[in-house]
Amino acid sequence: MTGLSLSLVRGAVTSPFKRAGRPGAALPADREVLPPGRVAPGPLAAYSRVCGFAESGPLPPTYPHVMGFPAAMRLMTARDFPLPVLGLVHTRIEITAHRALHPTDELELTVYADGLTPHRRGTEVTMVTEARLAGALVWESRSGYLSRHATGTTTPPSAPPAPPPELPATAEWRLPEDLGRRYGAASGDRNPIHLHPVTARLFGFPRHIAHGMWTVARCLAEAGTGPGRIRSVRADFKAPVPLPSTVTYAAEGAAFQVRGGDRVHLTGSMSREG
Repeated sequence: MTGLSLSLVRGAVTSPFKRAGRPGAALPADREVLPPGRVAPGPLAAYSRVCGFAESGPLPPTYPHVMGFPAAMRLMTARDFPLPVLGLVHTRIEITAHRALHPTDELELTVYADGLTPHRRGTEVTMVTEARLAGALVWESRSGYLSRHATGTTTPPSAPPAPPPELPATAEWRLPEDLGRRYGAASGDRNPIHLHPVTARLFGFPRHIAHGMWTVARCLAEAGTGPGRIRSVRADFKAPVPLPSTVTYAAEGAAFQVRGGDRVHLTGSMSREG
């Protein structure tokens, strides 16, 4: 069993004993630091294939997040972490690549939790991953994870937010039934909601769903052919992408989105160097 699988098991054991939103909850100050090391070529090649990146050249801009995710899971499944990991919803990610990275770079990774924020549907935690090369910060990401629970506040119902403007479609992706298992094998993220319909239904999903990080990576792979290196990206996960399905990638200027029929699954924006 891999370290990430062990974290998922530990999360399943500890989650029932945690109560999200309890007064005075605080984050542990622990940090996970992974010593410098080169990227393993086999997993990187598998990741690049399933996400649509070239199998040679710079490191995909999302890959340091994948490298640091097992450490994030160890922190989030620790006994003193205040939120139950089961049911956490990945709501957003922001990535800043301060320079181009390469598979031969020996990156030191630091992962930590940075703040609990009240949310209209519960409590959100921000998990930070930083990559350093010879001591210099070269890449960083901030991910939001929402623990849904009653907030104890009553507010009058508000009008639903206006849907984002529909961007011009540039590509159509047919997502196979086994996409979650293929991405899970490449990334190590074998969350049951992504693997099979039966395991997804145990967590309230009618079908298994694509990984949010696969969706972001696929967008960046699609956009990577444009001029200039992608320097930063912000993506917000709006709705799960069921498997199998057909979705549309749309983009205009710095903005991009993924749609399935009338539903917007993801919105985002990016900036480029130069």
